[in-house]
Amino acid sequence: MPPAGGRGGSPLAGRVAVVTGAARGLGAAVSAALSERGATVALLGLNGPALERVARSLPGRSGCWEVDVTDDAAMDRAAAGVREQLGPPSVLVANAGVAEGGPFAGSDPATWRRVVEVNLTGSAISARAFLPDLLATHGYHLQIASLAAMGTSPMMSAYCASKAGVEAFAHALQAELAHRHVGVGIAYLNWIDTDMVRDADRHTVLRELRAHMPRPARRVHPAPTVAARLVKAVERRSPAVYVPGWLRAVQPVRAALPPLVTRLSRTEVPRIADHHPFRSTGLLGAGGRDAAASDGPDRPR
Repeated sequence: MPPAGGRGGSPLAGRVAVVTGAARGLGAAVSAALSERGATVALLGLNGPALERVARSLPGRSGCWEVDVTDDAAMDRAAAGVREQLGPPSVLVANAGVAEGGPFAGSDPATWRRVVEVNLTGSAISARAFLPDLLATHGYHLQIASLAAMGTSPMMSAYCASKAGVEAFAHALQAELAHRHVGVGIAYLNWIDTDMVRDADRHTVLRELRAHMPRPARRVHPAPTVAARLVKAVERRSPAVYVPGWLRAVQPVRAALPPLVTRLSRTEVPRIADHHPFRSTGLLGAGGRDAAASDGPDRPR
């Protein structure tokens, strides 16, 4: 990306940025923050009307593409459309993601698989579709991960597995693309005030598990605050960004987290189960409902 310039001196001014999962929540907030810094934003997601509403709220130029990130051919078409209508992207924020909760033993295989397909496979498909543009522009790819990539949690097996996967995928891209002058960053995030997290809190098992986390770890952060931090990382082409900042301190001790979680779960999981039976939540939030209604590239058209 070029030196700083344009609106607010941001290197994003006049550049094209792609955001997946942009119809609501963090994706919409990141789109707004990018637009405020002068970027032209391509919004990708499953819900066309919601994408249009976000686009109308942005201060700058934008475009919308209703697309499933797990559909290779559709993502290739979307990438071609972005290139033709807005120009070659310099930034990709791979944000599209869904979650479900509940015991793995009783989980619905299709729902479990859908979480992994959207979060992990969808991130890879997004990167593949837009990588030619990022190579041409010496751009930057920001992969949205999670605290779940560093320390897993009971009752969230698909989400944790997928976020650990996207972390490893992004590390591989960093190594592959360094000599091609394409930056790759990983965003480690905690709880964010989105409809997915609010929906999770309606389910007793997930609400109780979050309540038993250490106080800083259970705090919910406003999406615009998180988005502002992420866009600063994009401007700096950061290899990693942590929101909240204390997550950085988890990296050196992350090997200790799984045994610690297991030890606590031996007592807390049975205690919670005595009062509230564990049940699968299904895909959470409005984004989850959109993903459930769209089962990927093999769905009827």
